[in-house]
Amino acid sequence: MKILLLDIETSPNTAYVWGLFNENIPLARLIDSSEVLCWSAKWYGDTEIMFSSVLQSSRKKLLKGIHSLLSDADAVVTYNGNRFDLPVLNKEFFMEGMSPPAPYKRIDLYQTVKQQFRFTSNKLDHVADQLGFGKKKDTTFQLWVDCMNQDEAAWKSMEEYNRHDVVLLEQLYTKVLPWISNHPNHGMFVDGRPVCPACGSNHIQKRGIAFAKALQYIRFQCQTCGSWFKSTNAINSNKKPQLNKI
Repeated sequence: MKILLLDIETSPNTAYVWGLFNENIPLARLIDSSEVLCWSAKWYGDTEIMFSSVLQSSRKKLLKGIHSLLSDADAVVTYNGNRFDLPVLNKEFFMEGMSPPAPYKRIDLYQTVKQQFRFTSNKLDHVADQLGFGKKKDTTFQLWVDCMNQDEAAWKSMEEYNRHDVVLLEQLYTKVLPWISNHPNHGMFVDGRPVCPACGSNHIQKRGIAFAKALQYIRFQCQTCGSWFKSTNAINSNKKPQLNKI
């Protein structure tokens, strides 16, 4: 399975305002809408971290690059990407007259963290720090302003910031993998041998029986990532057991 880890950075909306507190901004005062400034991505398990920005290339070329990666991916890992990164990219593809990328499965680690755990904060910066991966690169809003003004030193910092987020994302993905309830089944991408649906490892052990209302299934645990899963066919079935995550 080809798994892409992705993070984007966008420019802020620009508008005229009368005040600094509880201001309702009508569309008539909007000057510029937010756009993608850059993206960083890597294939899970690879060492190369890819990066593209509006400083390095045209907007069309920047979008074509990430569009191609999304189309090659079987699954895409993000942090709050279901609400932000992926809809933002889709909007930009649409505005540029591009077709949708080839279908891929979405793995939003923010949703997993929010559903499975109770951290003091669900922000990537806090969760990664709590797990010992380190924190996001320190930055301020001025970095975005400087990048919009084509400051090359600011862009160097932005690239480091964007790339580092993908590093944290991959570390978090590896750590929470057995807790992801909607992870695509690795068994769909191999032939013949039984593997862990979550990580694709064949280092699995039978661990008792999983019970449904009227049926019983073989229960397994992956010895690589710790994920639990069961055979898709009941024990009394004549069909060859397939593996499904619980």
